[in-house]
Amino acid sequence: MLTLSKKVCLLGDFAVGKTSLVRRFVYDYFDDQYLSTIGVKVSRKTISLAHGQDIVELTLMLWDLAGGEEFTPMRASYLRGAAGMLLVGDLTRPPTFDLLSRYVADMEQLGARLPLVLAANKVDLFGEGEGDQETLAQVQALAKTLSAPLYLTSALAGNEVESAFRDLGRMIVDYGA
Repeated sequence: MLTLSKKVCLLGDFAVGKTSLVRRFVYDYFDDQYLSTIGVKVSRKTISLAHGQDIVELTLMLWDLAGGEEFTPMRASYLRGAAGMLLVGDLTRPPTFDLLSRYVADMEQLGARLPLVLAANKVDLFGEGEGDQETLAQVQALAKTLSAPLYLTSALAGNEVESAFRDLGRMIVDYGA
């Protein structure tokens, strides 16, 4: 058995559900009280993954970064050493997906091309409105552009949350980051 610990950064705009996704994944819990993350909040969870003939015990160190547009020296210091990224947008607020390519560019500016997963969050509130199919098509196009698997997640209901994090973990192990 192989034991690894890897840093994963959650990136996305304010109030897209990054903290709620972490809470659902780590504690299987949802809280609808919104408190904006200031700086970074670090959580961790260990998962077991099959890798070839071996089992990998992977501890994901989840860095939940405050949302925002500016690439500051502080954000750069938070991103350094990451092995993967979970990019999060809010399906009920399509403009929140606009910044995600920029976060990838910020990471590449630091000299890193990392495994990443795109989480289109709040799917439980999506699908009934006008323009939702257009939004979904745009999000799918973004995932394709970023070469990232897309998960339609809900921190409230738990949809695809475990799958998104486990897939990212598998990618990190396979990438050898």
